[in-house]
Amino acid sequence: MTDGWHSAALISPLAAAGRADEVVQRVSQAIQLGLFVDGEQLPPETEFAAQLGVSAMTLRESLATLRQQGLVETRRGRTGGTFVRRPATPPVGLLRERLRGMTTGTLRDLADEQFAVSGAAAKLAAARASGTDVRRLHTLVRHLSGASSLGSRIRADSRFHIEVARTSQSERLTHLEVELQTRLGELLWLPPETAALPPGTAAGELLDPAAAAEEHAAIAAAIAAEDGDLARGLAERHVEANLRRLTALRLAMAPG
Repeated sequence: MTDGWHSAALISPLAAAGRADEVVQRVSQAIQLGLFVDGEQLPPETEFAAQLGVSAMTLRESLATLRQQGLVETRRGRTGGTFVRRPATPPVGLLRERLRGMTTGTLRDLADEQFAVSGAAAKLAAARASGTDVRRLHTLVRHLSGASSLGSRIRADSRFHIEVARTSQSERLTHLEVELQTRLGELLWLPPETAALPPGTAAGELLDPAAAAEEHAAIAAAIAAEDGDLARGLAERHVEANLRRLTALRLAMAPG
């Protein structure tokens, strides 16, 4: 681990019947979102399998696929193990296909859940944040402001929301936020396709890092000021804005 919160423990267990492809999707998304840093060693197989709620055989099958995809590598010897290899750019084509397969109703349902989770987490964070927590949030705001690539924007955005949840000191809210980020975080920052946008939709609505960073900064400032109601309201409005961006992006996509 390279800092206090990059941890496999942030990934929620799969269902009891979790399959290898589900593990591959969950771990690959965690790598893209920056829950694992490049070069980080994954937990031992028996420990990681127990944490994910799958058998050791299922995990080994999943790791083999992740190796083929170039997302992890296995090193032998006394200091060996399985290590993360985060790609320089996210798989835009695959992400577009994932978004194309979602209805606007599905996006709304996920945003409704995030509205509740992120709002509650921000309010609790305002009551429970330490000075170190607040400094970390402001650092993550700067990361998004200075992010120059699609991958770095995705990671900075998702890490901020997960850090707010961690600052709430609620393990359940943190796991829920991580799950929501794996579903929506990468999609939000997809560049629009060449298809025409819906009438009346501004292209800036779809991807505006400066606006997102300003919204993050306002949430962080409210948490620092211990104003729980303001922090919650800002977080909820941020989720609503993200839903508008995602919905516009989905409606602008050419039919599959």
